[in-house]
Amino acid sequence: MYKDYFGFYEVPFSIVPSSRYLFLSQRHREAMQHLQAGLGQGGGFAMLTGEVGTGKTTVAKAMLASLDDKTASGLILNPTFSSQDLLEAICDEFSLSYPEKASLKQLSQAIYQYLIDNDQQGINTLLVIDEAQHLSAEVLEQLRLLTNLETDDHKLLKVLLIGQPELQDKLRTTQLRQLAQRITGRYHLLPLTEGETRQYIEFRLSTAGGDTSLFSKGAIAVMNKASQGIPRLINLIGDKALQYAYHSGEKQVSKSLAQSACEDILSFQAPGVGHSVQNTSGGLSELLSTYAMPALLGIAIAGGLYWKGAEGLAWLSSLSNQQLVAEPVSTSNTPSQEVILPVNNVAEPYPKELLQDLFKRKDKISAIQELYAVWGYKAGVLDGMCEESPSSSFECQKYLGTLSQIEQQNLPVVMSLYLDGQQSYVVLYQVSDDQVQVLNGQQRISLPKSWLEQLWTGEYYSIWQRELQTTLRLNQQGAQVRLLDEKLSKVLGGTPSGSDIFDEALKRKVEIFQRWQNIDVDGIAGRNTLRKLELLTQNNPPTIEAKQNQEGSL
Repeated sequence: MYKDYFGFYEVPFSIVPSSRYLFLSQRHREAMQHLQAGLGQGGGFAMLTGEVGTGKTTVAKAMLASLDDKTASGLILNPTFSSQDLLEAICDEFSLSYPEKASLKQLSQAIYQYLIDNDQQGINTLLVIDEAQHLSAEVLEQLRLLTNLETDDHKLLKVLLIGQPELQDKLRTTQLRQLAQRITGRYHLLPLTEGETRQYIEFRLSTAGGDTSLFSKGAIAVMNKASQGIPRLINLIGDKALQYAYHSGEKQVSKSLAQSACEDILSFQAPGVGHSVQNTSGGLSELLSTYAMPALLGIAIAGGLYWKGAEGLAWLSSLSNQQLVAEPVSTSNTPSQEVILPVNNVAEPYPKELLQDLFKRKDKISAIQELYAVWGYKAGVLDGMCEESPSSSFECQKYLGTLSQIEQQNLPVVMSLYLDGQQSYVVLYQVSDDQVQVLNGQQRISLPKSWLEQLWTGEYYSIWQRELQTTLRLNQQGAQVRLLDEKLSKVLGGTPSGSDIFDEALKRKVEIFQRWQNIDVDGIAGRNTLRKLELLTQNNPPTIEAKQNQEGSL
């Protein structure tokens, strides 16, 4: 209808997937790097999650397209399988023959033989499952069993699970704890920033043969805000806006035309993350939309002392085993009180724009939710409140400490800042010798480490994955005892016994750890001992130590 009018040779905003319109934003490339690194470290599982329309399948297809001939790959879409159906689908995807009424054992053996043959030829095998949130716990467990086949240093089958945030919730259940522990790379795909939305629109216009300036700056801002940066919605709004411009005889999509298109399209969308053109402020709606707000913005200013970057996330090496863990601030059975410490005036004048960005977020809950996002999880309101939840696989705790203690812990945290009566919350994201990077919900900000220390109250919130659920002591038996022994052996050095009995040898390990961490020495792995141990033995956590990103290969 409007192709000839605007000089297109095809419609630029079709929602039908096309490899010609494959647009990889910074966060899409980040996702690929994380997943490739996770799968390339010998791991069996990686997971990519995101809201509907954020480009998860785009990332998967880009990953598959980038593979060399040393990787055999299969893609399963929209699975609603039983265990039998899943194994048959895998055999079909890799062109494996099997009897007409094959049993689970026969199907598994066919897959195992295929994996062994590939490995002997130096070929990796990757299985990608899209819409994995639809898989039942039984089927996911069957998938885990398939990855049990391994050599001394790597799994023979690597699996990439792609799904909506419900997949994260499913993997937090006790039934799937073993599978969740095998995920060595995870990424939660956030929507596009306004700058990325502009690049996305211009890319599609150019690919269709049109003028890249067809949408005004104001129109793009309206579209990004209304769609919350979700590419699928941007396509729908963009197409409708061009229709309006054509019927109005306009040669450019103005802000008002874009607003009309947003109202038209979004009035038919089910409520979701950010799917509203209304201007909300404060309250629960702001809290819930904060998670989907853009996290990165690339612009450099102030001679390198203060800049906002869009480099890839750095999920780096494991925790050092030469660290002490800070003591938490007790919050049980008492009203929550914010600890505000006086901050003296400093000699250096802070740039005005820096202060505006650092003190942009007043909401602690949304800051903690962003901290969960850095871990690759979508947090609910209860998580953001740092409240203990029996169903959660994470623990959240408030501390008072020093930046040195946080650096030793090497995990991102939420920090409370204070200056001239103002308080805000930022996520400490990366630390180098003299610079730090923090997140404020919309952008990544770099500033001198000394400035952050002067603005920080000393209060911070830390989260970590919890695997040890209960107090353990002498003569107890079970999988939790074996896990305790493995974790203690990891930080103290030595070889796990392999036993699931809490014996005298394990008690001595607990006592050594308690003495090292300045805990009352009683040989009982209680709440405080387990908390400190788990902080030191997280499985593939995000870290704050500044290192160069390294892309992994499958």
